[in-house]
Amino acid sequence: MIPTDRRHPQHLAFGVAWALSMKLSPRPHVRLAAGDDTNTYPSQVPIDGPAPQRPWAMYLADAHGHYRYLGLDLDAHQGGVQQVQQDTARIRRALDDAGIAHTVCESGPSGGRHIWIALTTGVDQQLVRHVAHYLQGIAPSLDPTPLLNAATGCLRPPGAPHRDGGTSHIIAGSEATLIHPATTPRQLVALASALNTATQNPAREPQHAELRLPTDDHGRPWLPGPRRPLPQGSRNALNEHAEHTPDASRVLYIALLGAAAAHWHYDDLTALLDSAPGMEHARSQRIRHGAVDRRPRPSQGAQSPQAVLGRLWQAAVRFVATHERRAGNDPSFDPRAEAIAAVVDRLQRRADASTTRWRRGGGPADRRILDMLCLLALQAVTPSLEADIRRLALLTGLGRETARTALIRLAGDHWIAQAQPAAGTRAATWTIDPQDAIHTDLDTARSQGAARPAGAGSQWRNLLLDQFTTRFNLARHDIFTSPHALGLAAGLTYARLNEPGTTPDQEHLYRLAVAGLIVMTPDGWQRTAPRLRDLAAQRHGVAGRLTLRQQRYASERDQWSWWNAELGWMTTPGRHRRRRQPTGQIALSLGRPWDMYPPYPRRADGRADHRAARTMIATGILDPLHHATLATAA
Repeated sequence: MIPTDRRHPQHLAFGVAWALSMKLSPRPHVRLAAGDDTNTYPSQVPIDGPAPQRPWAMYLADAHGHYRYLGLDLDAHQGGVQQVQQDTARIRRALDDAGIAHTVCESGPSGGRHIWIALTTGVDQQLVRHVAHYLQGIAPSLDPTPLLNAATGCLRPPGAPHRDGGTSHIIAGSEATLIHPATTPRQLVALASALNTATQNPAREPQHAELRLPTDDHGRPWLPGPRRPLPQGSRNALNEHAEHTPDASRVLYIALLGAAAAHWHYDDLTALLDSAPGMEHARSQRIRHGAVDRRPRPSQGAQSPQAVLGRLWQAAVRFVATHERRAGNDPSFDPRAEAIAAVVDRLQRRADASTTRWRRGGGPADRRILDMLCLLALQAVTPSLEADIRRLALLTGLGRETARTALIRLAGDHWIAQAQPAAGTRAATWTIDPQDAIHTDLDTARSQGAARPAGAGSQWRNLLLDQFTTRFNLARHDIFTSPHALGLAAGLTYARLNEPGTTPDQEHLYRLAVAGLIVMTPDGWQRTAPRLRDLAAQRHGVAGRLTLRQQRYASERDQWSWWNAELGWMTTPGRHRRRRQPTGQIALSLGRPWDMYPPYPRRADGRADHRAARTMIATGILDPLHHATLATAA
């Protein structure tokens, strides 16, 4: 409790801190804390009045929306004090390299840090937003919230009290750095551009780039997105006979680079380990340096085929993640990336402000579908995309009917809109930008080219991609699929635990804690090991639900494709010339689509027998088609 007795020596310190705030504040008011256990500042007090007896926060921008200070808030709740200290060191190195003067404060008893930068002139909020996104790339504990909204962004200044006791006190730099601003907008642009260059070099911060990558069920990294066929160069490398090649590792690495860019998983490659000629480096090693002859690798240990393939795969994924996700040679990519990132960011802010909308009825499912549409839009760099309900269901961990009704509810509440209805084999097209604001964002991004750091739009998009991917990797699990287990709402709380701007539901926190998925620490709630979700799912009797659902939807997709091929044959002139393949024999020819499938089963009266088709699919009638398609892609 902050003392209210004016004779208390700390009150004198508050008076000095208040005098500093009066000198620094870009507005005539500061925000005042609620005075309870929440970290909220609902009211304002005039800066020329008496020093308040509760914590206060100073606005970073003036009344015109131009930032006069950058206040970097490094929060210990997510990664602990050690993470904050590491991130503080990274940010300070970057600021020193850019010649930017700054002051560091220990924000309070929890071990957080505030890094202050005073600006010589007001800076546009879009530039500050870009700087915040770049700094997030090197400092996971940074809470960017104060830097993303010029109207409300604020931070407790040096000397201001903390709600849990103590004050924000300077540990590096001085008050003079804030009283006499020295940082120019040009320096901020140079800082962001330098960070962009640094993050494209995996040798500079390899451990951080690796941590940001999502992993599969076996802990192997991968890049999110729909799986595509291998590019021609990687396909050629896989088919190259490298057993007598002195540089077999290069051949394999080229193949893995293409697989990573095509969003393959590590398991897709292990299926080809024994057969693909280009994987010879993983299967064998040279007898001696400079020799061409090779010998099989040991079955276990660091030189085993699985270990070698795993190391090269990790390097390939990291390389693609840090290089291929840039704008490349397309000069329009960065503005387009910034425009779609702005649309997603605006939609997410509106959603985060509507907390009650996602807590009632089908709200948790609606929010999960909305977030997935945002992720798909970021991947496609367009607000409109085809999204069938089975695909959305599998990606989000929902049932297909739940996904369908969620789309209807979201459209009814104008969160999204249907741009084009489903037709034939084409799924409906949905847009997350019903107001078509992306053209305004695109024009704005292009008009500010001189004030934008290099790669700003791409960095913003990549940051959002990582955020959504991590969120879905955490929430998509059997334990969150059923209300008889923990349910969707608890999954959302688990995935967004300690995310900036979120207020978790106390009941969900309690249920997650009882299930052993989160634990209270001195730094706040923290998630336990992700594998404990499997144990919780087994205890609740829901283990394997997502796998079964995926198998069922795959069977339904196969039947739908099979039936559409049959319809194509039935409605095409000259269908009697079709060579009917014996059951179980599938001809992968370059001819008509229906030649890939066996004849669709028929009843005695000649009508299609859909029940028999489902049975035949379950017994593996179409399995040769899938195997052949995989081999062709490889």
